[in-house]
Amino acid sequence: MNRASGSLARKGLRNLLTNLLSNLSSKFKSIVLSTAAILTLAAIPGISAADTVANSVIGARGYDLTTFFTSEKPAHGTGHHVASVDGVDYLFTSEENKKTFLANPEKYLPAFGGYCAYGASIGKKFVADPDVYDIVDNKLYFNLDTKIRAIWAKDIAGNISTANNNWKTIASKKPSEL
Repeated sequence: MNRASGSLARKGLRNLLTNLLSNLSSKFKSIVLSTAAILTLAAIPGISAADTVANSVIGARGYDLTTFFTSEKPAHGTGHHVASVDGVDYLFTSEENKKTFLANPEKYLPAFGGYCAYGASIGKKFVADPDVYDIVDNKLYFNLDTKIRAIWAKDIAGNISTANNNWKTIASKKPSEL
């Protein structure tokens, strides 16, 4: 459907609904209007389920992943510079950082899908705090909080090795399944 015919279809639908609504109760009117709004959005080219808030995922709590490696302190990105990898949107502070990331996402993406590194080492997926991070051998690791990070830090190499082995089994599972 092209834009012109889509516009005419929406206009026709709107006229039909206006005539129907004049004879309906107010409660029923709100149900009809809500349904019409949903149908109208569905008819607009380019709108899909992936474009809804319920399906948007912002990675690393909005931090610009490149800044973990290039700045003294990581910075939050903005909605002006967004890149998507595997259905996750990542925000960047600049177009240059976005391009740097897209040139080699694996270099910047946190280990274990951004979940807590210590959690992965014990076979769990805990939501991690990007403010509690380490870079080990040029790989970014997040942890749940500073207490968990202190436990993880007692044997970083061993915990990374165990987490890598566990990740093979838990990567595709939901946190609630573990």
